[in-house]
Amino acid sequence: MQPLQAGQAAPAFCLPTANGGTVSLADFHGRKLVVFFYPKADTEACTREAVDFSGAKAAFAAAGTELLGVSHDPIRKQQKFVSKHGLSTTIASDETLDMLNAYGVWGEKSMYGRTYLGIERTTMLIDTKGVIAQVWSKVRVANHVAEVLEAARALPA
Repeated sequence: MQPLQAGQAAPAFCLPTANGGTVSLADFHGRKLVVFFYPKADTEACTREAVDFSGAKAAFAAAGTELLGVSHDPIRKQQKFVSKHGLSTTIASDETLDMLNAYGVWGEKSMYGRTYLGIERTTMLIDTKGVIAQVWSKVRVANHVAEVLEAARALPA
């Protein structure tokens, strides 16, 4: 599993969202976008990350930046996740693995001696032209949102 790197074009995608609509890369044309990939909805670290991004939504908007959270969870689980935690960020589901594979965040992981397939917690900042400006791999949730916000503010509109 090798995530995309800064300077590469962000691959197109179209995913169902927890609010019943769809979201695509084209929806953000001309705007900056933060995509945070998280392993599993409603787990401790994933919840903290999504809640932190939701809490900073206004600050990201002031920086001209949209937010999108993506995991492999089924859309019904995503809907419950959004509702339970009052998330204000757009949350999408990639059950097909098309986007997750295209962005290089789906692959073999290991925990407690067990290997399995899953998402490596990764965040990508995409510029107004659809090019990846920065990538955070193997994200640690503490202080992550503040770091991403700082990078979004520094990225030209």
